[in-house]
Amino acid sequence: MAPVILVLNSGSSSIKFTLYAGTQVLLRGQVSGLGAEPHLTLKSHVSGEAVDRALNREEGETHAAALSALLPLLEAELGRRHVDAVGHRVVHGGITYSAPLRITENALYKLRSLIPLAPLHQPHNLAGVEAARAAFPKALQVACFDTAFHRKHPWVNDTFALPRSYYDEGVRRYGFHGLSYEFICSHLRERMPEAYAGRVVVAHLGNGASMCAIRDGQSIGSTMGFTALDGLPMGTRCGQLDPGVVLYLLTTKGMTAEEVSDLLYKNAGLKGLSGISQDMRTLSESDDPRAAEAIEYFVFRIRRELGAMAAVLGGLDTIVFTGGIGENSIPIREKVCDDLDWLGLKIDRDRNEAQEQDISAPGSAIRVLVIPTNEEEMIRRHTEALLQV
Repeated sequence: MAPVILVLNSGSSSIKFTLYAGTQVLLRGQVSGLGAEPHLTLKSHVSGEAVDRALNREEGETHAAALSALLPLLEAELGRRHVDAVGHRVVHGGITYSAPLRITENALYKLRSLIPLAPLHQPHNLAGVEAARAAFPKALQVACFDTAFHRKHPWVNDTFALPRSYYDEGVRRYGFHGLSYEFICSHLRERMPEAYAGRVVVAHLGNGASMCAIRDGQSIGSTMGFTALDGLPMGTRCGQLDPGVVLYLLTTKGMTAEEVSDLLYKNAGLKGLSGISQDMRTLSESDDPRAAEAIEYFVFRIRRELGAMAAVLGGLDTIVFTGGIGENSIPIREKVCDDLDWLGLKIDRDRNEAQEQDISAPGSAIRVLVIPTNEEEMIRRHTEALLQV
C-alpha cells in the first residue's frame, strides 16, 4: 500500500499542509492567523469537500494546537490508514546538513542553533516539527532543507572576502529556495532534457525572491547569501545592501541590533520602498507613484542579477520564471524581459498574456519558460525515499 505522507510548511503565523497517499494528493490546505485570528481552509482532492472556517483562539494559539485541531479532519480522510511520515520544510541546514534528514533530538538541537541565520523561518519550521512529533509520535519525521541544493557551490560563490576562520565556522553563502529550484530541475530533466543540460537561470519570484544559476541540475550561483536577506528586494526584506548601511544604523542612528533586524526583515523591500504594501498585486493596481517606483526597483534588480548569473554560467540558454509573482504576473515578466534583444532574448507578448509555458518569441536565442513550482511534492519525494531506507 502506498505510504501516507503529511507535508508541513510551518511559518510564523501559518501552517500549510498537504496529505499524500503515494503520489496522490488527498487533501491540501492551511491554517493562517495563528495566535491572532486563526482560520482553517482545506479541500479534499478525493471527495471534493471543502472546509473554510475560523478556529477558536484555543485551537489556533500555537502550531501544536492547530495540528491538534486538524487531526480529526485528517483521520476522517484517512479512514483506517495512518500517517507513515511527516516531511517538513526547514529553511536552514547550515554546514552540517546537505541532504534530507531523519529528525532526532540531536538534530533538533543543532537546527535550533541556526535560528539566528534564518530568524523569520527557522524557529517556526522547528515549532512545526515539535508539534508534528507530538501529534504523530509513531511517524517518521523528515527535515528537507532549502539550503541543501546549493551546498556544492564553487568555492568562489560560497565565500566572503573575510578571514578564513569565519568561513570555517560557517559564515558563507548558503543560498535558499533550494526545494523550489530542485523541483524545477526535476521538471526540466523529465520533460525538457535539452534545457536541463544547458545554462539555466531560475527566477523564484514571490514574497521571498531569489535567482539561481544552474548547470546540469547543479547550483552554480545564487543571489541569496549567508541569510535570506541578500540579493533581490522582497515583500518585506531589503535584498542587497551595503554592510556600511548597517554600521551607520547601529552607530550613527543608535539603533539596536534587534531594531535593525526588524527593519531589514519586516519593514524593508517592497513594503518599505512603497510605504503601501508588500503585495505585488496591490502595488500593481495602485496609482501611487511610490508603488510604481517600488516595482521599477524590483524589476531593475532582477535584470541586474540576470546579467550576473549569465556571467557566472558563461552564457545563458534558458530562463525559468516561478514562484507566486513569477508564475502569475504578466507585467513583471514582460518588464524583466523588455529590451533584452542584445542578450538574444525576446518574449512573445501574446504567449505571455495567455500564460503559456513557453513564452519565447520565434527566433529568441534564449528560451523563456513559466513553470509552477511545487516544494511540497519535492518534500514528499525526499520523505518517501527515507521511508524506504
